[in-house]
Amino acid sequence: MILQSTLVLMHHLLGLIVIRRLLLFNGTPVPLTPDYGGPGVSYADGVFDPHFSRYVTVMEDCRKSSLNPTTTIAVINLSDGDTFEPKVLISGNDFYAFPRIDQNKKRMAWIEWAHPNMPWDKSELWVGYFSESGDLTKRVCVAGGNPMLVESPTEPKWSPKGELFFITDRGSGFWNIYKWVEHTNEVIPVYTLDAEFTRPLWVFGISSYDFLGNGNQIVFSYRKHGRSYIGVLNSDSGSVSLLDIPFSDLSNVVTGNDYFYIEGASESVPMSIAKVALNEDRTKVISFSIVWSSSPDVVQYRSFFSTPEFIEFPTSSTDQKAYAFFYPPSNPNFHGLPDEKPPLLVKTHGGPTAETRGILDLSVQYWTSRGWGYLDVNYGGSTGFGREYRERLLGKWGIVDVDDCCSCARFVVESGKADEQRLCITGRSAGGYTTLASLTFRKTFKAGASLYGVGDLSLLRAETHKFESHYMDNLVGNEIDYYERSPINFVDKFTCPVILFQGLDDKVVPPDQARKIYKALKDKGLPVALVEYEGEQHGFRKAENIKYTLEQQMVFFARLVGNFKVADDITPIKVENFD
Repeated sequence: MILQSTLVLMHHLLGLIVIRRLLLFNGTPVPLTPDYGGPGVSYADGVFDPHFSRYVTVMEDCRKSSLNPTTTIAVINLSDGDTFEPKVLISGNDFYAFPRIDQNKKRMAWIEWAHPNMPWDKSELWVGYFSESGDLTKRVCVAGGNPMLVESPTEPKWSPKGELFFITDRGSGFWNIYKWVEHTNEVIPVYTLDAEFTRPLWVFGISSYDFLGNGNQIVFSYRKHGRSYIGVLNSDSGSVSLLDIPFSDLSNVVTGNDYFYIEGASESVPMSIAKVALNEDRTKVISFSIVWSSSPDVVQYRSFFSTPEFIEFPTSSTDQKAYAFFYPPSNPNFHGLPDEKPPLLVKTHGGPTAETRGILDLSVQYWTSRGWGYLDVNYGGSTGFGREYRERLLGKWGIVDVDDCCSCARFVVESGKADEQRLCITGRSAGGYTTLASLTFRKTFKAGASLYGVGDLSLLRAETHKFESHYMDNLVGNEIDYYERSPINFVDKFTCPVILFQGLDDKVVPPDQARKIYKALKDKGLPVALVEYEGEQHGFRKAENIKYTLEQQMVFFARLVGNFKVADDITPIKVENFD
């Protein structure tokens, strides 16, 4: 959302970045679309249409309104390097994604949805048939059109044989694989499981499954209880062969004839891309090789790695469990005192419709290698656990997430794994909001850090982009809720030290929000510090600023709560009402 630096959503792909499609003409790249003199028109999620030799793409036009741009599916002709004005093929709804062309017949599938829904709330899958001129003459709603059945279809793909597969969460509330039977206009399940076979549509181009060669076998992945699994499905017989690979966390997959490439990671392998080759009947792995790694040299520090423990914990709601990953302190060169429990840092993920994952993250290992326990919480509203769990947050953002984070921290303390007097909390963007709300409305934590956190929900709603313009209404509620859940309106309720980090070019959470909280806490006499970065927006990009933010959190918590001196040579920032 606003909120994810790793899941840089549609408004980055659509609204902010003009994507000019290029064609090699006599060895020279040439633009296919007109230059509108600025980021007025943007393109994303495009595919080649072999039937009419053209490019089909989602198009967003901001020339009339940047706050409410027009989104369509458009076609761009490909011929001799000429520049053509895009022709609108489909319009009338608020959002579109996944335009996908059947290579066998002249037809196309796509996903669309409308305010106030997000694509994971309710969407529709359509199929359109092309006329000889390339226009759509007939359209059929395949899924999502029944008002009595709430579902969010996504990821339509045509098989090599021309059958339409897709993922939806009808019935069970879990995203599973389905197939459309054209002649009866029926939807039938291909493989069902109480597990998630895809993830929320924050970015274009998600590919959670793909077809092997020209046959009927599908490589797919799913998530269940905080872990990913991968397998090969025979779409005719329904038989499944789960595959054994070193990744425990998987995302995108693309296939060849008897191999595929997969993006993944594990608790000891950083985010990587691997090539996986299969045996003749494509049911077993015969080779696995990493072709790209985000941190190729990290293996030398393996002895320092803290292994995450997936935990279920009770919440404030009767019979309702929530989930988290707990990382214990780990350093082969040091051990804690036998009568001392470690400090604990609780992290609140962004989104809030997102999922934290138990993979090797060096920013987590930074804490655990220095004696901290680290708790990464998948509070109610997180993805990866089905629709019912995801919808726990509807109308209750700032309540359920806060309660779950506090409950999880207490659970770890009661398990004897952390010191109750040294509980700290940190979060970015939407996670920063949960952090600030926890510090404002609860007394569980002894200190906190907010990285470009949302302090004023009403201001965020007023200034957000089209994609999320109704997102918060579903998460928060009415005007009274907006006011009563905004930490900026209740700064008098803060009772512990806070450090704030803010980009001065942030348009999502303006710097004034952090400054107002900083001033109020300073006037109240609480220890507080504010770090502002020139040239940073919503999500820090400069390596030196990311490093400085991590270090200053560490030294701030160590001085104010931890009662220990950090091992690193870090010059602490001045803390008001403390230094």
